[in-house]
Amino acid sequence: MDPRVREHAAVVVEHSTSVEAGDRVVVNAPPVAEDFAVAVYEELAERGAHPLMLYNGRFGSARAERAYLRAVDEDDIGAHEHLEALYEHVDVAIRVRADENVTESSDVDGETQAAFQRAYAPARSELLDTRWCLTQYPAPANAQLANMSTEAYEEFVYDAVNKDWETQREHQQQMVEILDPAEEVRIVSGTETDLTMSVAGMRTLNDHGEHNLPGGEVFTAPVPESVEGTVRFDLPLYHQSHEIENASLEFEEGRVVDYDADRNADVLGDVLDTDPGARYLGELGIGMNRDIDRFTYNMLFDEKMGDTVHLAVGMAYDDCVPEGREPNESAVHVDMIVDMSEDSRIEVDGEVVQRDGTFVFEDGFEE
Repeated sequence: MDPRVREHAAVVVEHSTSVEAGDRVVVNAPPVAEDFAVAVYEELAERGAHPLMLYNGRFGSARAERAYLRAVDEDDIGAHEHLEALYEHVDVAIRVRADENVTESSDVDGETQAAFQRAYAPARSELLDTRWCLTQYPAPANAQLANMSTEAYEEFVYDAVNKDWETQREHQQQMVEILDPAEEVRIVSGTETDLTMSVAGMRTLNDHGEHNLPGGEVFTAPVPESVEGTVRFDLPLYHQSHEIENASLEFEEGRVVDYDADRNADVLGDVLDTDPGARYLGELGIGMNRDIDRFTYNMLFDEKMGDTVHLAVGMAYDDCVPEGREPNESAVHVDMIVDMSEDSRIEVDGEVVQRDGTFVFEDGFEE
């Protein structure tokens, strides 16, 4: 077995989820990632944990999920109460992305996809209450989507995953200390993005490879009704097997009142129409992982790139929202990315803290 696979598994079990003896662990991994699943099981055995395997989770495989969603009547998509019950009794959930066909669900109706997400939402909430980690195995289909050879993609993935996460945490903490006490954030990029939002009282989290591996971002939740302005997402979004290009959103009093895209605008519309909360922002994230230096059509990596900001419509993470305040609720959480490398800046309470991708605490920052 490639030693990098075992190193990756050790990072997930030791650093990301801190598995202990007696922990009940669900490992959700497709067959193409079996080497990684084997390495994870070895790590779990050494710690005295009790694993259970789900092959690609909800329906066993991407093909099976597609078959179900194409055959089912939308009104008959029921709640995943059995999966919800499983996660209620789990201590740790390890989820692995790895595709044999990245376009498997491309011919599933968007409204059916939205109904399925609504039905799955309670089970997802239970999963998020565990010690969970989502990571990537470098499968050939994901390499192909990234326009890379399998070998080059493996190197890219392992460089981003198998790293010194304590050093990364310290680097990102500098941005946490700027953003956490802030009142207002403004994102400006080119002539088409000028967006302001309140983050007053919200918590800023330091993602250093725990819930997401790779980590590499600082993120918070905007006050839902505070978002004003327009944003164009320079980098494509690959969602439900469709590529959405040059998506743009206009916000008034926090709500998306207009949207467009050069390609697959209807898919974006289906996302925004999932439920009322899907038209509000649930996350503001700032990418800070310099080992992720190229776009790969994989949001788990792309949103962590240095020189980027990402915004998610839909669900806000509870950990970002203080007690006594309601988080934005939705069955979806869909991230989209703004390239901040040129003609761009991030302002926090009127002060520029990043210009053209360089932070105020990095060499080369210009006022």
